[in-house]
Amino acid sequence: MRWPSFSGRAKLCLLLLAIIAAIVFFPLRLALSLTGSDGAITAQQVRGSVWSGRIDDLTLGGVGGLNLGTVEASVSPFQLLVGRVRLNLARQQGGGDDISGAWTVGFNQRGIDDVTGVIAMGNIFAPLPLNGLELEDVTVHFAGDTCAKAEGRVRARVSGQYAGLNLRQGLSGVATCDGRAVLLPLVSQTGMERLSLRIRRDGHYSAQLAIKSGNTAALAMLGMTRSGDEYVLNLEGQM
Repeated sequence: MRWPSFSGRAKLCLLLLAIIAAIVFFPLRLALSLTGSDGAITAQQVRGSVWSGRIDDLTLGGVGGLNLGTVEASVSPFQLLVGRVRLNLARQQGGGDDISGAWTVGFNQRGIDDVTGVIAMGNIFAPLPLNGLELEDVTVHFAGDTCAKAEGRVRARVSGQYAGLNLRQGLSGVATCDGRAVLLPLVSQTGMERLSLRIRRDGHYSAQLAIKSGNTAALAMLGMTRSGDEYVLNLEGQM
């Protein structure tokens, strides 16, 4: 028995259905490998499709980069139309570590877009007692190794006291580009304490803390040196 042949229109419809199915069920894991093929994205486990997935222990920027923990993820179809991959990320559980934003790749640039939430720092900046960064609509793009765009407000959380100073209100400022680095010029509410934090794409950072008031003996014991009317401490490290 001969099966009836499909018409050209029927074949076209089947092809379109196959393409739509491939797009709808495109694995999120494969999308991550395409956007972070140079190790810029790492994760412990990736589940679901590009439209609705979950990523466990997600790190942006490679080893030592920005760890976001477990997040829900989806790809923006509208950005695909203009040649960009925008991976929307969110963790909304009503806790203090909620975060939302996106990782974007395209036009020789990659970075983060519209990130709002708290990033735990642990002891990365020791001996500075900086244990977290609060981000508000922060966008950072790198073109190669150069900072191409940086904006949004950042507040540094400071735990306890530092040299007798109460910095529980933190230090805040607006992100900007400074050559190859993102510059966070953070200032306390009194304006007497300043923290200039520069972070490069590879995670290398340099920080300068400048304090105009406080216990001078305690500041000197912490390794700070006098420069004009300020005591200054310079640090470098790898995130």
